[in-house]
Amino acid sequence: MTKQLRSRGGNMDPGHALASLGVEGAAAAAHALSLPAEAYGNDLISSVDPKFLKLTKADDLIYTKFREEFPDLNIQILDPELLKSTEAKEKWRPFCNHFEGIVEDFNYGTLLRLDCQKDYTEENTIFATRIQFFAIEIARNREGYNDVVHGAGAETKQRQNQS
Repeated sequence: MTKQLRSRGGNMDPGHALASLGVEGAAAAAHALSLPAEAYGNDLISSVDPKFLKLTKADDLIYTKFREEFPDLNIQILDPELLKSTEAKEKWRPFCNHFEGIVEDFNYGTLLRLDCQKDYTEENTIFATRIQFFAIEIARNREGYNDVVHGAGAETKQRQNQS
């Protein structure tokens, strides 16, 4: 694994990283990694005000370029055809390739929520490139669409603290 990390530009030795956590930290990390992705939901954006959340070092560039290229794209509820159709892929390709060398693994696949007011479920996700995910989620954060998730998370925490 160390060789893989180094070959992809990382220099972190995973053995050293785990050792630095200590016994309790390593046990907590192992437990967290054993949980299904659904257990996390939208924890990050429900804990931090999305307007202040920084996803990459290039957030400003990603957002500006995204809205230049896709000014009218409805990011609240995505139409899969606007991401996956042949015509859409032709429009997205230059945008995505613009971030080669800027965003690590820009063209790797990841899951993206179709409706930003709902959690990650089989019905509410689509496979997208990493840069598409960043562009859309950064825009959702900056334009206030992820505020609903943040507000719901804050309400849940408040109820838990009261009980």
